[in-house]
Amino acid sequence: MPELVYPPVIATAKTLFRVLDLKINIEGAHHVPRTGGAVLASNHVSYLDFIFAGLGANPSGRLVRFMAKHSVFEHRIGGPLMRGMKHIPVDREAGAASFRSAVDALKRGEVVGVFPEATISRSFTVKELKSGTVRMARSAKVPVLPVALWGTQRLWTKGRPRTLTRRHTPITILVGEPIEPADFRDPNVLAAELTTRLTALVDRAQREYPDAPSGPDDTWWLPAHLGGSAPTPEEAAALDAAGERRTPSV
Repeated sequence: MPELVYPPVIATAKTLFRVLDLKINIEGAHHVPRTGGAVLASNHVSYLDFIFAGLGANPSGRLVRFMAKHSVFEHRIGGPLMRGMKHIPVDREAGAASFRSAVDALKRGEVVGVFPEATISRSFTVKELKSGTVRMARSAKVPVLPVALWGTQRLWTKGRPRTLTRRHTPITILVGEPIEPADFRDPNVLAAELTTRLTALVDRAQREYPDAPSGPDDTWWLPAHLGGSAPTPEEAAALDAAGERRTPSV
């Protein structure tokens, strides 16, 4: 099937990034296979992460099918775009069906993008990863590639106002070496390896980031262990739990 929606969306995004003069640095894009299935497993610090994680696969000519919550597909504007780009809806009430859709896409040779932390990390550190990423890769017999994003939180993240017109912001995209499930007999060891590699990539992206807070009031986007005022992982977990308690069940 011809790709009628995805390429124009990418072109529009790239044009906007040039207008905003975002300083996008992509490293490791050559790790994304030019053919065949693969899972891109990215950390999650911004509502815009799927755009930038997808850019990491662009040099290899790949279009990433991201797994996203079902409600996004019901938006009157975003929904048609998400369906047109062949992203994969995740319905918490039908998790098995979403899993099968992702595995089928991988077996067809697609690149599937996931955020294994499931939700945005308020602490800007890597949270505990859900098991679905590893299970998908093992089921489809495809590699997992850790992807670290940094700087995207300065544009739009949880608990902060959107600053989508912010100019000259550095954005780091690091694509790690593929992890082959066949090299790990124990899925728990594979999951631990993914956590280790993703955490190391994120730490590197943070420490090598070419920008610094402009003053004491601009330290919110740095994690606490690097001197920022973002919540610690423990404080972030408490905030997430409080938010879940306030959200009525459906």
